Amino acid sequence: MSSALFSPIELRGLTLKNRLVVSPMCQYISENGSVNDWHVQHLGAFSIGGFGLVMTEATNVNAVGKITHKCATLCTDENEAALKRVIDFNKKFGVAAQGIQLAHAGRKGSTHPPALGGQALKPEEGAWETVAPSAVPYAPGWHTPRALTTEEIRQIQADFVESVKRAQRVGYDLIEMHAGHGYLTHQFLSPLTNRRTDEYGGSLENRMRFALETFVAMRAAWPADKPMGVRVSATDWVVGGWTPEETVVFARALKNLGCDYVDVSSGGLDPAQQIPLAPGYHVSLADKVRREADIRTMVVGLITDALQAEEIVKSGQSDFVCMGRGAMWDPRFPWHAAEILGADAPYPPRSTPCHPSLRPQVFPNRKK
Repeated sequence: MSSALFSPIELRGLTLKNRLVVSPMCQYISENGSVNDWHVQHLGAFSIGGFGLVMTEATNVNAVGKITHKCATLCTDENEAALKRVIDFNKKFGVAAQGIQLAHAGRKGSTHPPALGGQALKPEEGAWETVAPSAVPYAPGWHTPRALTTEEIRQIQADFVESVKRAQRVGYDLIEMHAGHGYLTHQFLSPLTNRRTDEYGGSLENRMRFALETFVAMRAAWPADKPMGVRVSATDWVVGGWTPEETVVFARALKNLGCDYVDVSSGGLDPAQQIPLAPGYHVSLADKVRREADIRTMVVGLITDALQAEEIVKSGQSDFVCMGRGAMWDPRFPWHAAEILGADAPYPPRSTPCHPSLRPQVFPNRKK
């Protein structure tokens, strides 16, 4: 039978071999913003394992935009060289396209990594001043960010553009702008965090302005034949916050500006959120955005079952299925899912000896 999950798809000049995507996952192990040997094996395992697209973790466009001291950045020559080493490895030995998510943490920066509690850093721990649309802290005991001036907004947008140019030199195939999970761009979108009274606050049009302006500038700096998408939190899961209906309006505006897909997630903005966690809990949101904004979508959220992933794509609820921790658990998920679905997943040449068709003693019922 033919599999929707393992069918190819084109995004501008990029053809992905299937609809399985490794979601960006912060690793909190970079040094001075530069990735290292850990990333070679971390991203390399996915690139070899048959996924159509592998995303590098949220990579910040300047040092102030980091979540922690150990987060990746793409704002120096050293950062660029370190990432190029990883991507060159993945392209030489792997079978996946390579993407990067560019971000700025805003008020959620200057913290400990999650494994160390994830709380705000103290001055003696190397805390730095955070910035945001408005001077509203994330939670009690967190830093109160400084509200950005218009000039500072322009500089951050220029930093995004500079990181786009560096990503092109590194050799990435695709770029994603992070506008979700409570980070800076999401902070501009949500009325819970955006209390501004200038052209960047108030109405939905004004709250979207930073994101749309930034996307336009990034798109102009990125080759026309390479795709660019946006990660969104489709809802804050908090009364009075960002809504799915606003996400649809945002997605329509993005499409008109040349956005190729919207990567649908949720939450992360406010600790009061109430998220109904379950396998595929974002699928209905991705479906809504796809249908009402007429744009391709990716969906993430506890999807680890091949049959569920197949149904999501086959039914038209989303064009792609993203996996994060599920991919870490099984970096060869596409190979295994393909066997369940009777499909073919890509294998790099050095891995073909393990293909089931070459091991009939282990897979006696598999057709060659």
